Amino acid sequence: MIDPFGRAINYLRVSVTDRCDFRCVYCMPEHMTFLPKADVLSLEELDRLCGAFIRKGVRKLRLTGGEPLVRRDVMKLFRSLGRRLDSGELDELTLTTNGSQLGRYAGELADCGVRRVNVSVDTLDPDRFRQITRWGDLGKVLAAIGEAQKAGLKIKINVVALRGVNEHELPTLVQWAHDRGMDMTLIETMPMGDVDADRTEQYLPLSLVKAELAKHFTMDSSPERTGGPARYVRVRETGGRLGFITPLTHNFCESCNRVRLTCTGMLYMCLGQEDSADLRAVLRSSGDDAVLDAAIDEAIARKPKGHDFIIDRRHNRPAVARQMSLTGG
Repeated sequence: MIDPFGRAINYLRVSVTDRCDFRCVYCMPEHMTFLPKADVLSLEELDRLCGAFIRKGVRKLRLTGGEPLVRRDVMKLFRSLGRRLDSGELDELTLTTNGSQLGRYAGELADCGVRRVNVSVDTLDPDRFRQITRWGDLGKVLAAIGEAQKAGLKIKINVVALRGVNEHELPTLVQWAHDRGMDMTLIETMPMGDVDADRTEQYLPLSLVKAELAKHFTMDSSPERTGGPARYVRVRETGGRLGFITPLTHNFCESCNRVRLTCTGMLYMCLGQEDSADLRAVLRSSGDDAVLDAAIDEAIARKPKGHDFIIDRRHNRPAVARQMSLTGG
């Protein structure tokens, strides 16, 4: 799949549910209204859609949510997609999770061929963790990370940088992650959906974060990429890898190789644009894979050059109305 700007699309992120057992302050309001279950694709439908994208050249799949591991019987989907790894049709099957259920499923994920997992940990302070996630238990997440490492999963820690909340703790988080053999990626908060908060208060440019980290660490530029949007450095003092995802201060659109599929079958060609393609309607109207393939081709032909994310006092509103938990992280 080649988009209008010559970018090869080989990476699909699939939200298997919009539901989550946390209510992170940068992601959703505390009293979130989730989709009716009837609107959500079955696991079999998700598997068929993933198969279509794999036929068309996707080599990397990431399952996301909401929180993907709260989806009932989600391991059936992991097992089915894992067979695509065995056949060589797929290079990588990965997962982004809040860690709440990871301890339960770590061994089974490894058996399905998952080798890397991204876990969100925005603070090492239990009270602050509860403040950020509203419902989360830091001790349970840290224990789950340990179980996942024992199962042989490589863990990357995702940290959303939040002004006045965790910015003073970021050097400690880097040291903690690297001491345990984990990469870490810092992420700017994104203007998506209503989150019951002032985004201009949350937003912390990673250019400022990087300058502050330079007081603690020597960061050497690295050409390493993992197929996603992060730009990496190597921290000389720890030997670990540190990534920066900067959709606002320095977007990564020129090298975008991914599209996102929601749990309702909507395909978003860009995280920061509203244009989408309804693949659920196509899926349910025809069993002919050629019809589905044609719908995917038409959507990829509309992939935009980039997003329009902006946060400032004049634009203190979501750039797109849908929640991050619907689109998938």
